[in-house]
Amino acid sequence: MSEERFGEFVLVRRHGYVAELVLDRPKAMNAVSTDMARSIAAACAALAADRDARVVVLTSSHERAFCVGADLKERNSFSDADLMRQRPVARAAYTGVLELPVPTIAAVHGFALGGGFELALSCDVIVADRTAVVGLPEVSVGVIPGGGGTQLLPRRVGAARAAELIFTARRLEAPEAAELGLVDRLVDEGRDREEALELASRMAANSPVGLRAAKRALRLGHGLDLRTGLEVEDAAWRSVAFSADRAEGVAAFNEKRAPRWPGE
Repeated sequence: MSEERFGEFVLVRRHGYVAELVLDRPKAMNAVSTDMARSIAAACAALAADRDARVVVLTSSHERAFCVGADLKERNSFSDADLMRQRPVARAAYTGVLELPVPTIAAVHGFALGGGFELALSCDVIVADRTAVVGLPEVSVGVIPGGGGTQLLPRRVGAARAAELIFTARRLEAPEAAELGLVDRLVDEGRDREEALELASRMAANSPVGLRAAKRALRLGHGLDLRTGLEVEDAAWRSVAFSADRAEGVAAFNEKRAPRWPGE
């Protein structure tokens, strides 16, 4: 297993074809400062360009929190001009995760609030243990979810439920979060990272070309009418149909062996 650090607060660990992006600012419960946002964006840019990264798992080094959101202590010292300068830096962190071209899994325990929950929502799948507490409490401090929450949450749970959760700013404990679809897989306490990495390994055993194309079709097709969505799917299919991965997958199936993916 190799490690690479991006700034002071973000670490990327390699587990074969699975990359683990670790939020590593434990003294602040992973509150996202300007420096940390830059590091998340830089790590995501590196992973997006890395053909050996087939799946990314977003984890936390803090025992009691995934991420508590924006660093409000830092923001308390900001002028209006400072806040405006920080905005594109912060957005780049959330869109960095959201636009990763490979499958992404968030491993959540403890607090995942505000921007912390938005980082998880930016992933394709959220695995949470029973200590997880999630929510978008931004209106309680005079702002709104600005890391994608107003767009990503309704896509998960529907417009009315997202409105209720955002307008009340309430926090949900893990069982209710799972019941309402805010998280996808509920696991025993302390098992979120292990279960997420195991799920990622199962995904990473599949064609890297296929994984990227499937994610592209899922993301681009979401919200379109069915006919247009099927055209998005057809374009993604055409991008893989004549690939070396497709040829290897068919050959391996017929030869009853594990595929050796060329990744192209």
